[in-house]
Amino acid sequence: MATRKQTSKPSLTHLDPAGRPAMVDVSAKAVTAREAIAHCRVRFPAAVARQLRAAKLKSAKGGIVETAIIAGTMAVKRTHELIPFCHPLPIDGCRIAIDWIDDNAIGITCRVRTTHRTGVEMEALTGATVAALTVYDMCKALSHAIVIGPAKLLGKRGGKRDFGEGAAGKARA
Repeated sequence: MATRKQTSKPSLTHLDPAGRPAMVDVSAKAVTAREAIAHCRVRFPAAVARQLRAAKLKSAKGGIVETAIIAGTMAVKRTHELIPFCHPLPIDGCRIAIDWIDDNAIGITCRVRTTHRTGVEMEALTGATVAALTVYDMCKALSHAIVIGPAKLLGKRGGKRDFGEGAAGKARA
């Protein structure tokens, strides 16, 4: 069983007392409502952005936004299969929003909710980044100079401590 020493400074949770990789034992944690919001940006060269705007974010492969939302949602549900020490979680809600944030970039926001013993930060980050990768895949024929990132956690709530936007209760997946 992986345990963590109680210290005044943060420590890595995915190591056992001998320093070997280990999944965190969450069995003693309370089941609570948990929520996380992550964001990822996709920046296009100016000419590509103009072309995508003119095409209303549609490509020969289909609707870029719609496909990215489906891919991101699928990724949220499979995060535990991709990240070695993530627990499989029941996903109570997942919403992905994609829109232009400036002339050459779109923003992808992924909001995930569960009622469980552990949070959904990794699920939200995975959903946002896989949606961004899907946008890249659907647009790479136009340019390989598309830039993904940064990807970041905007907030979380539930569990031991709240952080950022999720802490304010704004995340409603």
